[in-house]
Amino acid sequence: MFKIIKEDISSVFERDPAARSTLEVLLCYPGLHAIYFHKVSHFLWIHNVKLPARLVSQFARFITGIEIHPGAKIGRRFFIDHGMGVVIGETAEIGNDVTIYHGVTLGGISWKKEKRHPTIEDNVMIGAGAKILGPFTVGHDSKIGSNSVVVSGVPPHSTVAGVPAKSIKRDESEVHDHVDLEHHKLFDPNYYEIETLKQRITELENKIKNIDIHSDAK
Repeated sequence: MFKIIKEDISSVFERDPAARSTLEVLLCYPGLHAIYFHKVSHFLWIHNVKLPARLVSQFARFITGIEIHPGAKIGRRFFIDHGMGVVIGETAEIGNDVTIYHGVTLGGISWKKEKRHPTIEDNVMIGAGAKILGPFTVGHDSKIGSNSVVVSGVPPHSTVAGVPAKSIKRDESEVHDHVDLEHHKLFDPNYYEIETLKQRITELENKIKNIDIHSDAK
């Protein structure tokens, strides 16, 4: 147990430059508090003590602003930065060394009692405000851009951005190493397409101008 707590505290220091001391992390990080409340509620949930499990999760929601269903499965060194507005559904599964920011939703798209929330594999970073909706997998070592809406599976080593999100395959040499805050380096497919269209429009305008010039010359 102490080893897990030490790991969690170390992960905060690695991923948040604002962290100054162990005591500060233990007392002032709602993401960490929510995870420990979840450990209790999940233990109760899997031992079929459903109502107390939900009560623990609701209390955690009240004091942290983070809602994690007791049925969700969460791996080691999970880090929720800031945390306010985070929602993690009942059948969500989260791997090791995952980082998510405030306003993130791991939600479902079905009312059926089945797997309806996403599976997030190891070393994934999910930017602020992103919505990941459905029972698909976000592959390991991927990044989800802020405010993206993801409604289909994401391959490993990918960057996803946009509404709806588009996945761009990345070279494995680009796999991030504790650069979770570098959102400005995420590839934005929508921005790329707009820039391509602007370039094409400029080329067409130049061609039209050349045609007009030749017409006037005649």
